[in-house]
Amino acid sequence: MATRREHDFIGELEISDEFYYGIQTFRATENFHMSGRTLKEYPYFVKAFAQIKKAAALANKEVGVLDPKIADALAKAADRVIAGEFLDQFVVDMVQGGAGTSTNMNSNEVITNIALESLGHKKGEYQYIHPNDHTNLGQSTNDTYPSSIKVATYAKLTDLLAAMNLLKDELEKKAKEFKDIIKMGRTELEDAVPTTLGNTFNAFASYIKSDIEKITAARESMTHLNMGATAIGTGINCHPEYKNVVVKKLKEITGVDFKKADDFIAATQDTADFVHVSGALKTAAVRLSKIANDLRLMNSGPRCGLGEINLPQMQPGSSIMPGKVNPVIAEVVGEACYEVIGNDVTIMLCSERGEFELNAFEPGIAYALFNSIFILENAMKTLAQKAIKKLTANPEACLKSVLGSVGIVTAFNPYIGYEKSASIAKEALQTGKAVGDICLERGYLSKEEIDKILEPKNMLNPSMVK
Repeated sequence: MATRREHDFIGELEISDEFYYGIQTFRATENFHMSGRTLKEYPYFVKAFAQIKKAAALANKEVGVLDPKIADALAKAADRVIAGEFLDQFVVDMVQGGAGTSTNMNSNEVITNIALESLGHKKGEYQYIHPNDHTNLGQSTNDTYPSSIKVATYAKLTDLLAAMNLLKDELEKKAKEFKDIIKMGRTELEDAVPTTLGNTFNAFASYIKSDIEKITAARESMTHLNMGATAIGTGINCHPEYKNVVVKKLKEITGVDFKKADDFIAATQDTADFVHVSGALKTAAVRLSKIANDLRLMNSGPRCGLGEINLPQMQPGSSIMPGKVNPVIAEVVGEACYEVIGNDVTIMLCSERGEFELNAFEPGIAYALFNSIFILENAMKTLAQKAIKKLTANPEACLKSVLGSVGIVTAFNPYIGYEKSASIAKEALQTGKAVGDICLERGYLSKEEIDKILEPKNMLNPSMVK
């Protein structure tokens, strides 16, 4: 295999000509073996970096500091990466030291060598196009890396929101389908007062709707970029008009209204926007986990549990117990939610760790944030398509639990008072008698009054039955 000799200020290395990356990327592959997951497994991040590099090349061309021939070659090379080519050349571990410098240089080197070949040169002939002098012109890792995280996060949040809308729609369909199915409400896992299965699913849909609004608002914080800040926000080595042009070019490339940050010094050292997004993801995960667990409980049985709903049967549930089927979809969704919650702690700690003019722990933020969005998107789609869509109800079991519950004694409170109602509940628990029968035996109310009060539909009305 042919090789080329590359150098940096540390020394020289032989690089195989099959690689489009260069010496700095090679050093990173030797230094970082943390997550076992490389950039190529996050294609939307690679794409975001290429979009940033294309915008930078075109901006530098427009402000007159980059040869148009070189700028166009870099832009076309970036287009090929954006289209998904050369993904296998992005080989640096996602978790890395150096605030993302290795990721930035992996991108610089790959795009540079693609551009060199397009102009008839060989890989590594950096006297024609240089990874630092041309591809990274007017840039620093400290503005390209966080900006690329934001571009990628915006794109992935858009995918997540689509999955969330899918789940919301399926929940709303079930809410309408089950609107007349009366069931027992429960507080602290104990009988409370009647509700409907439709109310339950409508509440679930409301959770997701609220989280869609929160995540949409948080996504907006990803549009404020520090491109042009270079090393610490002062814009050293950057044309004064570049910062205005580069966001305009990026908007043309992505179709997203990216804009420059209000304060480049603050934006280069502060990663609170990522904490904000992660917080919204965590809230969604907490609610989604609650939904998944409620579904497990309502599905419990089939004969010795609540049995109010039937989750779709996805696979055999036991290697020893014939006929057993487990609520595997609800369970895996819960596990996914716990990962999002744990990632939020990682993001918070990495963000807090920023010192002075830069946060060196941004790779940890990127890794945790992308994983959270990815797994939460899959959890939303999985629950919608494999659980909610084909879920059915057991109306008879729901009604039976209402009629046999001691909790419905609450409906007597406005008529006979709390003390008498509590006494009825106590006797019902001790004897197994129905609360209506005990009330009638004691002469508190007539049979007609009791039947009217305990009519399930009447118990759903918050006003007293006349």
